[in-house]
Amino acid sequence: MATDASPQYRPVPPPPDFHPEISLSQSPTHDGLHFWQFMIAGSIAGSVEHMAMFPVDTLKTRMQALGASCSIQPVGVRQALGSILKLEGPSGLYRGIAAMGLGAGPAHAVYFSVYEISKQFLSRGDPNNSTAHAASGVVATVTSDAVFTPMDMVKQRLQMKSSPYTGVADCVRRVLMEEGIGAFYASYKTTVIMNAPFTAVHFATYEAAKRGLMEVSPDTANDERLVVHATAGAVAGALAAAITTPLDVVKTQLQCQGVCGCDRFSSSSIGNVIQTIVKKDGYRGLLRGWIPRMLFHAPAAAICWSTYEASKASFQQLNRSYN
Repeated sequence: MATDASPQYRPVPPPPDFHPEISLSQSPTHDGLHFWQFMIAGSIAGSVEHMAMFPVDTLKTRMQALGASCSIQPVGVRQALGSILKLEGPSGLYRGIAAMGLGAGPAHAVYFSVYEISKQFLSRGDPNNSTAHAASGVVATVTSDAVFTPMDMVKQRLQMKSSPYTGVADCVRRVLMEEGIGAFYASYKTTVIMNAPFTAVHFATYEAAKRGLMEVSPDTANDERLVVHATAGAVAGALAAAITTPLDVVKTQLQCQGVCGCDRFSSSSIGNVIQTIVKKDGYRGLLRGWIPRMLFHAPAAAICWSTYEASKASFQQLNRSYN
């Protein structure tokens, strides 16, 4: 009787510490988190920040757009707020919030995930490298602005007084038909040029302020992490907002051009827009809305950073529970 001469393979038992459900998943990239967890944390932070501060953003847009042919009379925060509440009611402060919701989540998911990956690569293990933090912020903002700019344009056009659009879909459809897809990115160059220094100042100030606050009371740093993140974020947001207000005015003018009587520019050149603003309204026109801009970014940054860090901490705890 012939015997089977083929070799007999016996299964090799797996090592005792083998866990297929863990081994098949991608290992954490930085701070003990996966890439997708940075995206979710950033998306949550951005959405909470912009939704909470949206009425202040509406005030800023109205004040900056008034620098065009609509009006060149100085308008204060109280006057702008009173006008909206009297003529439109509280709902007027929330026109365009749907566009913000559609844009803020994806844009901030990209923003924070790119920032964390860039910071890990550029800092090379040095947590006190402010240059790496600033450069990472610039890389993050250039990337996320490509996602956010179209919806930001829709949002600002809906925020305008007597906006001709009935909603997000109507605005998108009419802009595509009447102005083309380029209109959604008319302010992209200005936005990047504005947000690059904004983000560099913001991230460098945030990391430095956070480090300084934690050194003041190192024994209680872990117990006061939320306060530290919120305070550092508020300082960073206010400083960055004040420095970049003129470019923000230019961005608003470009995004709202041709709407509600505002000027239409022959090109999206920053110099051309600045010359028009200065000619009509003087140099003060470049500072329109600086108060609501600071009032927006100081608490918004505090909300954003504390929400982001809290989301990261939740994911870190979740990851540890699976290990």
